[in-house]
Amino acid sequence: MNLGILGAGYIAGVMAETIRKMNESGDHTVRLYAVAARDADRAQAFAARYGAEKAYGSYEEMLRDPDLDFAYIATPHSHHYHLIKLCADHGKHVLCEKSFTVNARQAEDAIRYARDKGVLVTEAIWTRYQPMRKIIDETIASGIIGEPKMLTANLCYAITQNHRIVVPELAGGALLDVGVYTLNFAEMVFGRADGVRCACTKNENGVDLTDSITLTWRDGRVANLTAGVHCVSDQLGVIYGTDGYVMVEDINNPTGLKVFDGDRRLVREVSCPPKLTGYEYEVLETARCIREGLRECPSMPHEETIHMLELMDHVRAQMGIHYPCEDVDAL
Repeated sequence: MNLGILGAGYIAGVMAETIRKMNESGDHTVRLYAVAARDADRAQAFAARYGAEKAYGSYEEMLRDPDLDFAYIATPHSHHYHLIKLCADHGKHVLCEKSFTVNARQAEDAIRYARDKGVLVTEAIWTRYQPMRKIIDETIASGIIGEPKMLTANLCYAITQNHRIVVPELAGGALLDVGVYTLNFAEMVFGRADGVRCACTKNENGVDLTDSITLTWRDGRVANLTAGVHCVSDQLGVIYGTDGYVMVEDINNPTGLKVFDGDRRLVREVSCPPKLTGYEYEVLETARCIREGLRECPSMPHEETIHMLELMDHVRAQMGIHYPCEDVDAL
């Protein structure tokens, strides 16, 4: 199945490297067929580096290629909505990097548009597809820590040197880039929250540099989440129960977990199954679902993508964060 990448930045490179490793390991389900960027020279350099067969200097030119099966959107968040619809216009299935769009309104419209065009579209939030998700669920369900009551998670990177992170025009900031992972982690463990409260700090452009988010559930459970783009954190997720707690190492790309009993003694340790980059799971599920004629992936159903953006819309409303592209999304 031929994959084309829209964008030639860092994330696009990770996806290209993933496909290369998949092919080298003997899995030829997907091959890197093409790359498109707004700069033809950049696309050519990317293709040469990662072994793509074709390089295009415009997104639409690549999408017109009849041999292209599906596209991976790896552009800034602000471009996702229009590119999803552009892919659908050309009959191309879509794996779109998180955050899927910048708000729930865009997500609902993009998903409806793709369905009307008969193409699959899914959000590439890799933690939803990885096997560690099931391992975490099974550990909690085993009752080893008793009844889960509280959760903490943090994800911070020092990445303000990246222009897209620090300007509202590209829907920059901590929330859509890293905060989304903490929210997904919490709700993958506890289910949909009943309440949300938050605070943030901003840069001179009005973009959130740090987010502090508290989710609550009617039964008394609570999740305290921290995200940031101007510092480094341990990236741990911890689920606290009545008889112990589970520590997940790196909520962004889990490497394993440790279980501690009520006396804080380590009683179990589970390593993550072998993986290439972690992106292979979303690629393989997307390809399988396309072959089966599905229009969404079970690991990240459309309703979950829309719900997560609704949740982030509520967070942004409390923080006073608005993106200029929301005013011209042509809905």
